[in-house]
Amino acid sequence: MNLATSPPVAPAPASGETAAFTAVPVVDIAGRTRGAAARRELADRLGGICHHVGFAVVTGHGIAPEVIDDVFGQIARFFALPEADKRCIDKRNSRHFRGWEPVGSEYTNNRPDMREQIDLWTDHPARPIDVTPRYLRLLGPNQWPPEGVAPGFRPALDRWFAEMSDLADDLLRLLALSLELKEGHFDALFGAERMSLTKLIGYPETPPGQFGVNAHHDAGFLTLLAPGRTPGLEIENADGDWIPVPIVPGSLVLNLGEVLQKMTGNYFVATPHRVTTREPRLSAGYFHGPSLDMALDPLPLDPRFAEAVARSPRHADAGFMAQRDETEAGVGDMQSRHHPGTYGEQLWNYFARSYPDNVARYYPEG
Repeated sequence: MNLATSPPVAPAPASGETAAFTAVPVVDIAGRTRGAAARRELADRLGGICHHVGFAVVTGHGIAPEVIDDVFGQIARFFALPEADKRCIDKRNSRHFRGWEPVGSEYTNNRPDMREQIDLWTDHPARPIDVTPRYLRLLGPNQWPPEGVAPGFRPALDRWFAEMSDLADDLLRLLALSLELKEGHFDALFGAERMSLTKLIGYPETPPGQFGVNAHHDAGFLTLLAPGRTPGLEIENADGDWIPVPIVPGSLVLNLGEVLQKMTGNYFVATPHRVTTREPRLSAGYFHGPSLDMALDPLPLDPRFAEAVARSPRHADAGFMAQRDETEAGVGDMQSRHHPGTYGEQLWNYFARSYPDNVARYYPEG
């Protein structure tokens, strides 16, 4: 086992393992820049939150307000364009699943999401359309709107990608400390050809009986969301109650995905969440990811982490998002026991269930 040089974190009490959270914690993470002792204290707090809740509102994150404001300005201006202009980066024209899509295009749990969005992944050279393993087909270039259509769009998003990636890397170092691993444990695993996602989202008022995005887990490692000024994000606790995520000016929302859940043996959890809004809402999400060929092997954790999972039905029973064939066979929306072996396989499964028409268009062999 790799041990951090600082003392190990004390085990959480058994009562804390099983109690349902009733609020989303707000955490000032400025201590991450204040030396080893402050980092250890912050790591312990974040680790406990990622075990018990899986979500936090973080302040003191160090991302300049103008970085976020520039991105929101770009979202608002682009979504206000005529549809013919937005179609210049139509996602249906990308075999790498990048670009703009209208409301109702993405499916979550076989149900359309009521949101307009732009997906931008880390830019890479495209591989042949029939390359194997098939997840390498996801590598490729983004569709960037022309400067004449969206002035300043790419520079604003390039800066966002760089700064959010640096913050996410440091947060993973803190989470590694909380798991009694070396700070650089995830850095060593992530590889050189990383695949991270930025999702720029515009929600209209949610129609009755539907959701801006249906209840789901995130697929990857770690998500950082700039939630904008309009509430609507909710997370589910162990009792099945939906808890609103508060809007805190200048904050980001931190949550974890299924990949980190799996690698920690369910000690960290991918918490179900959804969006419903009574008025138009903008948000920008950054989903931090490694190279596609990264193996999702269990982390070398002390047995006490597995013991904590065993004490909590919520953790022990945590599954993955179900695939379309599983849903049709009656598997619960987030109760799949199929766990991919690589990050690339996890992403391929996400695209297959979320964009079946695009998959069929470019990869009819499956």
